Amino acid sequence: MLIKDIGEQGLLTILQKFCPAEIVGDDCAVIPTNPHKSLAITTDMLVDGVHFSDRTTGPYYAGWRAAAANLSDLAAMGAIPLAVTVALAVAADTAVDWVEEFYRGMTACLEVYHTPIAGGDVVRSSVVTVAITAFGEVECDRTIRRSNARSSGWAIVATGVHGASRAGLELLLNPEFGQNLEKGDRTSLILAHQRPKPRLDVLPVIWEILGCEGEFCIAGMDSSDGLADAIIQVCRASGVGAKVDRQKIPISPILRELVSPETALDWALYGGEDFELVLFLPMDHAELLVEKIGNGAAIVGITTENTDIWLTDSSGIYPDIVLKLDRGFQHF
Repeated sequence: MLIKDIGEQGLLTILQKFCPAEIVGDDCAVIPTNPHKSLAITTDMLVDGVHFSDRTTGPYYAGWRAAAANLSDLAAMGAIPLAVTVALAVAADTAVDWVEEFYRGMTACLEVYHTPIAGGDVVRSSVVTVAITAFGEVECDRTIRRSNARSSGWAIVATGVHGASRAGLELLLNPEFGQNLEKGDRTSLILAHQRPKPRLDVLPVIWEILGCEGEFCIAGMDSSDGLADAIIQVCRASGVGAKVDRQKIPISPILRELVSPETALDWALYGGEDFELVLFLPMDHAELLVEKIGNGAAIVGITTENTDIWLTDSSGIYPDIVLKLDRGFQHF
């Protein structure tokens, strides 16, 4: 049996057997450090030609995206970032300027969230590879977990628009694509791919809404692998199903003008790397959260007791279909 035979999810299932079940399974591992707070830890690896390339990002934006991906994982757990460490593998003939620009991009993103680079490692490799470990702190009773969702009528919230990063990637790969776009709109989509913003800004709003309600319970993860992936992963971890309304999925008006409605929906569901949060919480709290966040935040569906995950259409034009993981990006 080969890795390609079992795929990414199959490989993760095998590897998780070597880790304590109570620690793994979310965007970060959470390890209690005192009676009231826990340490959230996440590691993300990026490989030249797989996660970044000079054709689409260049070293500065590759560095920014590397940092943003890790901070987004912390945000998905409700954790405030403390520091990151960076392990860098480069060939001997790699330009020093490339490495410096990569670190400038990382630092530019991290400084927004007051997060230092606290060390790391450097080794020789024929392929440029970067592994970042991010450390955050979360109050024990405010930890966002994938397994926290309830089965009856909870709202599913996307904190912003989806599909823009995938559109930006297409513009970078195919310069002739989207020639009808205004320059500002074109730049907006490209920056959505090159310079994503981890949604750490959403956490204080969540605490304001839920922090004084007694039992704190909210489920979620980030949408780095796509909106559909996030919804499915949370539903699986929580043992619930969902109905997601295609008419409610927040899609940028620029994207709607750029491609067909079918392509826009596909990129929103499966394009990935939008780095928004996908949160499951009671409906009244969800409505207040969406109102306070604004800027494309929307309730896209509800949880159900039946564990199937359906894409529905409140307009009645399209038939219901089951959402599946195999449409999104998989490493194997």
